Amino acid sequence: MKLKLVAAGVLLAFGLGAQAAPLIIKYSHVVADVTPKGQAALKFKELAEKKLPGKVEIQVFPNSQLFGDGKEMEALLLGDVQILAPSLAKFGKYTKQIQIFDLPFLFNDIQAVDRFQGSKEGLGLLNSMESKGIKGFGFLHNGMKQLSANVPLGSPTDAKGLKFRIQASDVLEAQFKAVGGNPQKLAFAEVYQALQTGVVDGTENPWSNIYSKKFHEVQKYIMDSNHGVLDYMVIGNAKWWAGLPPDIQKGLSEAMTESIKFGNKVAFDEDMAFRQKVIAENKAKVLPMSKEHLTAWRTAMKPVWSKFEGDIGKDLIDSALKANK
Repeated sequence: MKLKLVAAGVLLAFGLGAQAAPLIIKYSHVVADVTPKGQAALKFKELAEKKLPGKVEIQVFPNSQLFGDGKEMEALLLGDVQILAPSLAKFGKYTKQIQIFDLPFLFNDIQAVDRFQGSKEGLGLLNSMESKGIKGFGFLHNGMKQLSANVPLGSPTDAKGLKFRIQASDVLEAQFKAVGGNPQKLAFAEVYQALQTGVVDGTENPWSNIYSKKFHEVQKYIMDSNHGVLDYMVIGNAKWWAGLPPDIQKGLSEAMTESIKFGNKVAFDEDMAFRQKVIAENKAKVLPMSKEHLTAWRTAMKPVWSKFEGDIGKDLIDSALKANK
């Protein structure tokens, strides 16, 4: 009996005969759980742990709890987090081509964005950063962006002199400069306070972000501009991914594909619902934009395309335009 107990103790001491601890995978993002991205992340956790029971534990950190959007890319490359879903505007320093998604008035609607992202050219962007240590898993929708400010922005001249919060994107900086605005690069977690205190006068966001982060409480007007897209790429640390056993890769890939499809359906279904919630709370006035107003904005911002055509590539821009048809 004593020999059996000693043998069992030796096995436990060396981790033999005991079930291996699950692989911890940290998934960090900067928005709320109720957003399409937040729901997709939770769905990935549910599916991955179901497909790989006892083998993986997915820890989801929303609302910049783990890393803000200013530090998350560095954290991924250092291996401090395994999965992120940054907005596409964050990848300009890793591949210039992905700046295509920041070009104003390039896509007519989110369906056109979806068609382009599913094309050969769009899917090629997922693999464009592996040499930089970034593996792309798929594109995740949030929605078309709306302009907001404390004054109505019916005409491009109304933006002159106003300070607009932007993501760290050269294209978005050029976009607002094209209409006389003063773009300010700020982390997403700082936006509400910046709007509340007047550090910035306006911003651009999809309806899900506007409502979930309560930006409509600190902005007087929101324009139905649909002038751009705010989407994400779900990414992983390429070295970490390459080192995973094949069965883990397979299960995670399946879970990722299904969770992205789920998140994109949420984005399609809930975009107008978030808009209606903003209208119902009546804290900001939602202003439809006429064709004449939108044409004026498009004309004012169109030179941004030419400015970045050399970095992005005319062929890629032409491919995106075809997705509108």
